[in-house]
Amino acid sequence: MPVRAAGVSYRSARERKQKWASSHKRQKGAQAALNTVLSQAQQGTYVAPSRQTLAQFVSEWLPAARVTVRESTWASYRANLTLHVLPQLGHLQLRELSASQLNALYGELLENGRRDGSGGLSPRTVQLCHVTVHRVLKDAVRWGRLSRNVSDNADAPRVRRPEIRAWDASELRRFLGHVRDDRLSGLYTLAATAGMRRGELGLRWSDVDFDAGRVRVRQSLVVTNYRPHFSEPKTQRSRRSIALDGGTVAALKAHRARQLEERLAWGASWTDSGLCFTKEDGSHLHPEQVTNAFERHVRDAGLPRLSFHGLRHTFATIALGAGLHPKVVSDRLGHSNISITLDTYSHVIESVGEDAATKIGGLILGDSANG
Repeated sequence: MPVRAAGVSYRSARERKQKWASSHKRQKGAQAALNTVLSQAQQGTYVAPSRQTLAQFVSEWLPAARVTVRESTWASYRANLTLHVLPQLGHLQLRELSASQLNALYGELLENGRRDGSGGLSPRTVQLCHVTVHRVLKDAVRWGRLSRNVSDNADAPRVRRPEIRAWDASELRRFLGHVRDDRLSGLYTLAATAGMRRGELGLRWSDVDFDAGRVRVRQSLVVTNYRPHFSEPKTQRSRRSIALDGGTVAALKAHRARQLEERLAWGASWTDSGLCFTKEDGSHLHPEQVTNAFERHVRDAGLPRLSFHGLRHTFATIALGAGLHPKVVSDRLGHSNISITLDTYSHVIESVGEDAATKIGGLILGDSANG
């Protein structure tokens, strides 16, 4: 039996042992934390603790981001943050943000994200919110405000690819015949045969080479908060030169002659914008006016409903269906890489492959290929 020192109880000895163990555990924890800090400092990833909130950082980030992206992209960033993200997470410190909080936000936006209380936002809109948050936190890491981007581990909603709506060749010819005498007939013809985006039709006559039969895409007329403004093309590959067929060149020449007549009629009131497609006084068209006029013509012609962007899809599906090489189609569309073309129009390419198999079989096997 152990001998107990006088005046010392078993209880006080046990308490001292517990205090020592607790102190030792704290020391080990502190040492581990110190080691982590030292390691991060050596690797250049250490971030000093900060109480800056997400809202405070965004107020600093938005002005800086504005000069790095297109105006329409920046407006989308601002809307996503101010309307959907900051009302729920803006009060949190940057270092407090977690992937689970972002997931909870995305779920709430899908259920009740509409500001009028009528339901949730579309998966595509919520996905864009995630893209925006990711960009913000990526810059927070780059600026030394965070050690890691927690949105890397968040789960953005999956977005189903929208169905591609396009006309067949006979429907497109029917539409072009319907608008033959319209003052914007040349615009519709160019959009249909060159596959250009709506904004890219902010084309200047200086970008049209009638002799070579080409147009150069050098600027876009885009809309931000319903305000039209000129911008750089969407991507570097969007800056391109597009070869035109003889019919499209003739349509542009006819449009040029019509515009010169309007210029004479307006006299000193004419606005010399240098643009191919304008209002009758020479000032630039609002892109939404182009869309509205197009949709009105579609209804009047009794054709299947189609968006203006559907002309671009129509060009691509007809071109690929005719066997034009996907790389050629991709270049004309100004896609950043051919995989976008292949993914977007995979259904057309598959059908072309089936036709090709039949033709190849006929060439190699002759009549036996058909059974």
